[in-house]
Amino acid sequence: MKKILLVEDDPNLGMLLQDYLQLKGKYDVQLARDGEEGLALFQKDNFDLCILDVMMPKKDGFSLGRDIRKKDPLIPIIFATAKAMIEDKSEAFTLGGDDYITKPFRIEELLLRINALLKRVANQHHAGGETPDKFEIGKYHFDYTLQSIKHEEAVQKLSTKEAELLRLLCLKKNQVLTREEALLSIWHDDNYFNGRSMDVFLSKLRKYLKDDPSVEILNVHGKGYKLIVN
Repeated sequence: MKKILLVEDDPNLGMLLQDYLQLKGKYDVQLARDGEEGLALFQKDNFDLCILDVMMPKKDGFSLGRDIRKKDPLIPIIFATAKAMIEDKSEAFTLGGDDYITKPFRIEELLLRINALLKRVANQHHAGGETPDKFEIGKYHFDYTLQSIKHEEAVQKLSTKEAELLRLLCLKKNQVLTREEALLSIWHDDNYFNGRSMDVFLSKLRKYLKDDPSVEILNVHGKGYKLIVN
């Protein structure tokens, strides 16, 4: 049974989500009432996924997400926020979040997102077939399964979406990866907010690859992106 850390300061909503996910999703859900309690739970147990409310006392969800990412760069994180501002969504992905959901939301939608994230992680761990999962990018070695970029002795861990985006770019190295293809493949929706979120991930990938001048991720105006390796 997969274990989920749910951090929600609204006691009624927290208990409702916990009961529903345990009953309908058959997940073991541990509930924390604030960010500090959530961090304490995370530190003493092993979880497969985290759902973090953003607006919380003591420690907000973004701060908690940073602390969790320091300890586990790969665990899927869903941020739940009452704010619909694009800045908040961009920050969620900048912190390494894998998904976000805006309150009020349907519990069924949250369950679908949880199932999709956990399935995606499982597929990465059991990736097979002829599609490669290891790539040489100039001086970098990218391992899609381990979600890491290695340069000399330094290893940069990637979030799930960072790894998926870089893999698509590698599979189309020196060719155009259209914006729509990337959004539909990774986010399953090419709406404006997902597009802005992808821009955040591209900026982070450029930063990770900046020490090799022969490697570039170019914007192709009106089309998409191109990973150039000279």
